[in-house]
Amino acid sequence: MARSRVRAVTRRVGTGLVVLWAAATAAYLALLAAPGDTVDAIVGDGADTPQIRAEIIAEWGLDRPAVVQYLDYLRRLAGGDLGRSYLLHRPVAEVIGEQLAPTVTLAVAAAGLGVLLALVVAVATAGPRRRWLHRASSGVELLLVSTPGFLIGIVLLTVFSFRLGWFPVAGDQGPAALVLPAVTLALPVAGLLAQVLRDGLDKALDEPFVLTARARGVRERVVLVRHALRHALLPAVTLAGWLFGALLGGAVIVEQVFGRPGLGQVTLAAVTSKDMPVVLAVVTLSAAVYVVVNTAADLAYLLVDPRLRRS
Repeated sequence: MARSRVRAVTRRVGTGLVVLWAAATAAYLALLAAPGDTVDAIVGDGADTPQIRAEIIAEWGLDRPAVVQYLDYLRRLAGGDLGRSYLLHRPVAEVIGEQLAPTVTLAVAAAGLGVLLALVVAVATAGPRRRWLHRASSGVELLLVSTPGFLIGIVLLTVFSFRLGWFPVAGDQGPAALVLPAVTLALPVAGLLAQVLRDGLDKALDEPFVLTARARGVRERVVLVRHALRHALLPAVTLAGWLFGALLGGAVIVEQVFGRPGLGQVTLAAVTSKDMPVVLAVVTLSAAVYVVVNTAADLAYLLVDPRLRRS
């Protein structure tokens, strides 16, 4: 038993490392293929002479073959060295570390709100007696999932900031400034999770253990929350990796719409200026979060479904 668990953990770690390598490599190749010259990006608006260009090429090792630069990048990445920003001339770890907290705060708030909304909606609309609620909710959820995040943000800004004046238009000053960005990110997540949870609940309500609970006289609400919901959580837990990936990707756009600090501002500036070390670090960080969250989801299966512990 212990040996099989060690093998499973080793296999999972190995898979995670392969995902990190693939993500970093894909980002590296995409940036190399992008139009523009790296030396131009480093020079920026500063003095531009042949001597300065030669010094830049020598300092950054840009005269080496692409394969050698790629292998050096992987070696530094494996050692935890994210490099130095072309644009800011500072360590990338320092640049990202300064902007990580606002993005994490936004993503966590949006995740919590999205999961809460999905649970409430799914429980309220599941079951054969709520067919009309089911249809109405499905229509709204489909609309939320299909609508681009920036459009949801603009609508929320127009209504609750420009017209009603309830929340700040931009910035990161206080909890009120977090409400609209978090809602913007949470609504599409809640729409998809609610659909998955409700389908799982409807299937669970037809299972024999639910019929047994009803035969014992357990109230329908208790059957739904205590018995069927736990069974329906497994498909939703599978979406955990997608959930955090969508939140990180959506945060880049939402932070631009609401003028918030965070990785969105850093990523956009790095992409437009071809600041390769920063872009590669953001991609690698996103892949690492994806791997960690999916590993945690695998462990969560054991908590949600005790039958998996025996298997």
